[in-house]
Amino acid sequence: MSLTVNEIFYSLQGEGGRTGQPSIFIRLAKCNLACSYCDTDFERGVKMTLEDIYTEIKKYGCRWIIWTGGEPTLQLTDQVVAFFRERGYMQAIETNGTRRVPAGIDYITCSPKQHFEKVRELIPEVDELRFPIQLGDPLPDISILPKTERYLLSPIFDDNTIIQENVDYCIALIKENPVWALSLQTHKLIGIR
Repeated sequence: MSLTVNEIFYSLQGEGGRTGQPSIFIRLAKCNLACSYCDTDFERGVKMTLEDIYTEIKKYGCRWIIWTGGEPTLQLTDQVVAFFRERGYMQAIETNGTRRVPAGIDYITCSPKQHFEKVRELIPEVDELRFPIQLGDPLPDISILPKTERYLLSPIFDDNTIIQENVDYCIALIKENPVWALSLQTHKLIGIR
């Protein structure tokens, strides 16, 4: 069994409910969407067996994997998650919500980009919903989204530069709708991956 991997790196989670926690990022190639603000070259990748990936990540003292992409659910399966769980890893996923999340994932971050009404059918409950927002974007209707304790707005950056009008807009939305909270891409602000 193999996966097409864009990159593997060890850093701190830079956004969302797990901000600041050490994590091994496994960025899988391929995506089924084409978002204009995406900061990832998800088309390229190298085929790696699960053993190859395990050999690469076991050098880190961390026991948290974050499956990201692209869209990791295009490749990630129950069997892949079980392989790493059997080796003692906790696993998070960052998904756009267009496909079912494999069994055994410990923390689900869903960042829907389209067809919000279908996301709940595929993923009824998540650990956090994180929405990239720029000036003028409407606030998502939480009544049709998966259940969660964390509703997060993430202002869209320009590469690694904060766009203040997007931040100000998110703050205003949150103050008017206090079920939401702010999630900044702190990894970009402090210059880490």
